[in-house]
Amino acid sequence: MFEELSRKLDSVFKKIKGQGKLSEDNIKEALRDVRRVLLEADVNFRVAKKFIQAVQEKAVGREVVRSITPGQQVVKIVYDELSRLMGQSAADLHFSNIPPTIFMIVGLQGSGKTTFVGKLAKHLRSKGHTPLMVAVDIYRPAAVKQLQTIGKQLDISVFFEENTNPVDLSKKAISFSRHNGQDCVILDTAGRLHIDRAMMDELVEIKKTVSPNEILFVADGMTGQDAVKAAEEFMQQLDFNGVVLTKMDGDARGGAALSIKAVTGKPIMFFGTGEKFDALEIFHPDRMASRILGMGDIVSLVEKAQATIDREQAEKIEKKIRRQEFTLEDFLDQMHQIKKMGPLDQIIGMIPGLGNSPLGNVQVDEGEMVKIEAIINSMTRDERRRSNIMNGSRRKRVARGSGTSVQDVNRLLNQFSQMQKMMKRFSKMGKRGFGKNLFPF
Repeated sequence: MFEELSRKLDSVFKKIKGQGKLSEDNIKEALRDVRRVLLEADVNFRVAKKFIQAVQEKAVGREVVRSITPGQQVVKIVYDELSRLMGQSAADLHFSNIPPTIFMIVGLQGSGKTTFVGKLAKHLRSKGHTPLMVAVDIYRPAAVKQLQTIGKQLDISVFFEENTNPVDLSKKAISFSRHNGQDCVILDTAGRLHIDRAMMDELVEIKKTVSPNEILFVADGMTGQDAVKAAEEFMQQLDFNGVVLTKMDGDARGGAALSIKAVTGKPIMFFGTGEKFDALEIFHPDRMASRILGMGDIVSLVEKAQATIDREQAEKIEKKIRRQEFTLEDFLDQMHQIKKMGPLDQIIGMIPGLGNSPLGNVQVDEGEMVKIEAIINSMTRDERRRSNIMNGSRRKRVARGSGTSVQDVNRLLNQFSQMQKMMKRFSKMGKRGFGKNLFPF
């Protein structure tokens, strides 16, 4: 996420930190570089200009020039201004005192609206709500079928009625939700490849008819200023409440995230980090600023771990490590727990200090994890629990069963043996040894 933007900013700040003393001239020179980086990231030029002015006013003050670590002071000022630019604090959804709460999802075709509807429904259900997804897009081929498929995958109800116009469809869905005890209605409205009068008129009519509690504008996070321009148009017609940025797991340039709040005045509320329906995060401006500057995001990492890692299972594993009973079976369980947290490269990027380090730029081969999983699954239960019995014939059988080579099996077993030896050394350090630090959540 924002890899190119982060890398370029890191290069600029390394120059600043390398200077023992800062003056107005070298601060201004560094900020010119920052401005260039922002414009290359497709940040709105007016937003970039105001941002640089705000940073410069603070950075040329005496507290920076006289600071013991002036370079770090400048970075801190940039961090503060980035947080302010993106909204300062996370924005909450507002729920109706009288159910159902109506969420109207709008945006251009191809921005990821329908996928977000599924993600939002799952998010709301995790918070104790009973959502109803409504297929209001009657124009795009297979749009209704797509939402119905998502509903089956998530086991969440989808409302649709043939030969009904979008406005009446929305009204009937709300009535349906009241009769069936569903306290949240999510309207998946139609989009177009570009903004046109007919689409906007229909959205305005839906808004007037059902009075949604929240209108969320969905923008493709990879499109930069195109997303911001579309947001301005939708803002003028609909006055939406918040923004959702999708496809942020790709090579998002950063322009939309850094510009859209300043241009529309509306907060970014969520961002998508993948195709899976749990790949949705609440947008925290301060945490995002930290990620952009390569400082990691340990708070979000801990929250992900708390949501996915089974605490009871972690405690059992800790005891096994202490007793030197950690097996390939346990190792496989831990792999599954980590995979639930999301792609490994995203997890690494959240660890402070690794964002712009060589390790942070490593492309993690998810296929290698699949290979390891196949090898372990091809073993018998006894082999997984007692890896030391894996002789030559057993290794050949496992290689054939997993579709890998004997060398792959040998590599895994050797690495696991080294891991066991390391755990054995740490376990001798006492109760506050390796096991306690392996699962800090």
